[in-house]
Amino acid sequence: MVFELIVWAGVAVSVLGLIGLIWSIIRVARARRTITDDEALRAEIQKALPINLGALFLSVIGLMMVMLGIFLG
Repeated sequence: MVFELIVWAGVAVSVLGLIGLIWSIIRVARARRTITDDEALRAEIQKALPINLGALFLSVIGLMMVMLGIFLG
């Protein structure tokens, strides 16, 4: 029962990370379509980079939680 909760919590964390990755991709794609200045585009991508890395970290941690719950359960 406890390990099943770890698996479902890991799934939730992974989904949050996936949503963050998708949001980051959409944000950069919109910026590439609308911004023509190279410096402004570079600044917008640099703003999106920490969000992208944080979302990737959440996805990895969530998948680790899922694997841990499966191994121990």
